[in-house]
Amino acid sequence: MTAAWIALALAVIAAPLSWLRLSSRAQEWVLPIALAVALVAQWDLACRFTGSVIFPTPHQTWLASLELIESQRLWGDVVASLFRVTGGFFLAAGVGIPLGLVIGWSTRTFRAMNPIIQGLRPISPIAWIPISILWFGIGDGAGIFLIFLSSFFPITVGTTAAVRNISLVYQRSARNFGVRGLALFRCVVLPAALPQIITSLRIALGVAWLVIVAAEMVGMDSGLGYLINDARNAGSRYDLVVATMILIGLIGIVLDFLIRRLERFDEVRWGYVQR
Repeated sequence: MTAAWIALALAVIAAPLSWLRLSSRAQEWVLPIALAVALVAQWDLACRFTGSVIFPTPHQTWLASLELIESQRLWGDVVASLFRVTGGFFLAAGVGIPLGLVIGWSTRTFRAMNPIIQGLRPISPIAWIPISILWFGIGDGAGIFLIFLSSFFPITVGTTAAVRNISLVYQRSARNFGVRGLALFRCVVLPAALPQIITSLRIALGVAWLVIVAAEMVGMDSGLGYLINDARNAGSRYDLVVATMILIGLIGIVLDFLIRRLERFDEVRWGYVQR
């Protein structure tokens, strides 16, 4: 097994010359996969050279992954985590985007609300766990509330900055053609702010996925975070812990891929530089 990983690592090191001949579309898939293979090879070699009996090897983690897949519990925990993240994230987007647009558009509103938002934003969502359990109990309500908090501030601040950083050239050009009031906001301000709003949504979704796993490890009785905590307590099954961590990362990649599909809309795509 070690020889196989060494061969894979050498193949990855020697591959860059051939990558230069690949199309950009092929490189988007080949380069991450090759890098992942190299990291797994280093992981296996590190475990074998250090002689660790606690931290699992890639093979042990793979067997633990199969064990998780065969169990009926895994899919329920995945659905529980995704349900909490989806509910809290869409609620935060539904509140944060309109509020950010208003704060960014109105100078008086910005002066009134920005200090409050900046004062609450640094408070870690994890610090709200005791209060969320007190208000909502152990269950989905507390998780959705924590995801709402963790997503609301990045979305609101990002939307506010997007509106306030719009070039005055856009607004002056529109006014020269008689576009004012709500029409100016709808036809000029909102489309110009959309690229940065999408970026804030991506950041907020990543934070939300991180927070829900941490929250489930402390104050919930289901979800992927709870699965990690339970595996650690059940005889220190660190192979299950690492397998669940990898699954969390893969789901995070899928969520980021889905949110990036919003960049393909014509109303958003113009704001991104084509490389």
